[in-house]
Amino acid sequence: MHRMHNTGPGRVFDIFNHVFLAVVALITVVPFLYIIGGSFATESEIATRSFFVIPNEITTAAYDYIFSTDAVLRSLGISILITVLGTAVSMILTLTMAYPLSRKTMVGRNFILNLILFSMLFGGGMIPTYLLVKGLGLLDSIWALILPVAINPFNLIIVKTFFQELPKELEDASKIDGCTEFQTFWRVMLPLSKPVIATFTLFYAVFYWNDFFQALLYLTDTTKWPIQLLLQQLVMVANMGIGDLQEAQLYEPPEESVKLAVIVIATVPILLFYPFLQKHFAKGVMLGSVKG
Repeated sequence: MHRMHNTGPGRVFDIFNHVFLAVVALITVVPFLYIIGGSFATESEIATRSFFVIPNEITTAAYDYIFSTDAVLRSLGISILITVLGTAVSMILTLTMAYPLSRKTMVGRNFILNLILFSMLFGGGMIPTYLLVKGLGLLDSIWALILPVAINPFNLIIVKTFFQELPKELEDASKIDGCTEFQTFWRVMLPLSKPVIATFTLFYAVFYWNDFFQALLYLTDTTKWPIQLLLQQLVMVANMGIGDLQEAQLYEPPEESVKLAVIVIATVPILLFYPFLQKHFAKGVMLGSVKG
């Protein structure tokens, strides 16, 4: 294989491959660079220039408007709390449910798996779910944003498949050494599951960070709004005060640059999270793929 890449056709393929990937990366990055540049541009420049990366006149008016109230910083803190707590809860429940379901000797395994598959196809609906959350006393609580969506059935099945494909000899060896089921799970299976843990930690974290619909349904107290919901309201009511946003309405906001600044604020924190999981992510995304 290495010798083939030293040949003429191999070198041509390498050059084409690198150029193609560079173009794809550029197509992916350039729009985000425009968003960053536009968030620092004036309204007139955004209206007159169809595309730019570096604005002619740099202004922080959009960020001054967004951060003119402490509501944004508070909502950022709430979003971080929801993301960290929700991801931890989801991963604990997903891993501890997936592992026993991967054991074919578990009593009632098929029945539980059928219930999980059923939940992937059918849901209770928005109103019954709202009534359930209300009946549990979770309204206006961050737990209303976590518990109803704590386990993703699709993620659960993929993690179960991962545990199922681990060599059974590892479990047998741990039992010979006197390990209980929990010790086998904690000391043997989890250390081997770093790719799956990294992958679905990222998936759950992105979901909790981006979700605003749950907050829209269950939170009426504006002081508990996560950043996504607050930023949506900032865009929608740019000229109308709502709750804590009233103190931000001291001047007419730069509407277009505010929209771009909102995208930056909502995207950058979760992007910073990715490098910490990159080591295991590439292997983890191949979980459940066809193996030959």
